[in-house]
Amino acid sequence: MNNELIDPYGRVITSLRISITQKCNLNCIYCHQEGENEKPKREISLDTIVKITTSATEFGVKKVKFSGGEPLMRRDFEDIIAALPELKDISATTNGTFLAERAASLADSGLDRVNISLPSLNKDHYKKITGSPHGLPKVLEGINAAVEAGLTPIKLNMVLLKGINEFEIDDAINFAARFDGNVILQLIELMNFKNTRQFMVDINGIEKILESRAIFTKERLMHRRKKYFIDGIEVELVRPIDNSKFCANCNRLRITSSSKLKPCLMRNDNLIDINEEAAVEEIKEMLKCAVEKREPYYEENKKQITCRI
Repeated sequence: MNNELIDPYGRVITSLRISITQKCNLNCIYCHQEGENEKPKREISLDTIVKITTSATEFGVKKVKFSGGEPLMRRDFEDIIAALPELKDISATTNGTFLAERAASLADSGLDRVNISLPSLNKDHYKKITGSPHGLPKVLEGINAAVEAGLTPIKLNMVLLKGINEFEIDDAINFAARFDGNVILQLIELMNFKNTRQFMVDINGIEKILESRAIFTKERLMHRRKKYFIDGIEVELVRPIDNSKFCANCNRLRITSSSKLKPCLMRNDNLIDINEEAAVEEIKEMLKCAVEKREPYYEENKKQITCRI
């Protein structure tokens, strides 16, 4: 396709990640708030989400992932999904605490699948990580409801934390095995957004353990993530820290909860503000500009790029 969004490093944008709120009912110690460091003056509207997505589809974008905060804090989330143009894949990442009540309606609206945060199956550890003493049972109910609604394959996101959950990987694998292949376990290296370096695990050691236990492994194209097949379960290891391959294969453009195009999770010095009144043709030019500003975060020499919109 000639009409693609290709950044200066040859990376083609094929998906959007849209944060639709900063509101959340949990207070996780590792939360990076999708890289947002300002309180939004406004919360992105349904109409703006649809215009951005429609504009992006004209460049071949076929996938959208919604996030927050907690996206299910938006009561109009089903309306947002139903209003989108035709896409290959619509997904959401959620903490799962509201999912039991809404999994069916979300699926009926057009949501294809979900990522669910499950940092621990131990209620005390879950409370320490999320600040919620009663959230874990709700998440487990939400996982069951999501499987029943067909929001699969579900990815369970487990951010690994030294001294808290690093020894719970076997428990997570055994839990995922209950769902007959409908659940993938995603082990995630902690990103030090909130001065949490003391919780960072030996990720190389984790990788060696997974390799020793896997029947076979393969590498996912996006970010060159490794997948390990252990006891019939697919375990994916996400290593975003000091990982040039992670950046080199990034195909996603982010949109903040306050309607800004964000070329990189790790940067806030190159955002493009989308006016709520902007038309689709204007937004298409903004998308081009945002992609021009993209560069791998591991590049030391960061350039300020100014676009004419």
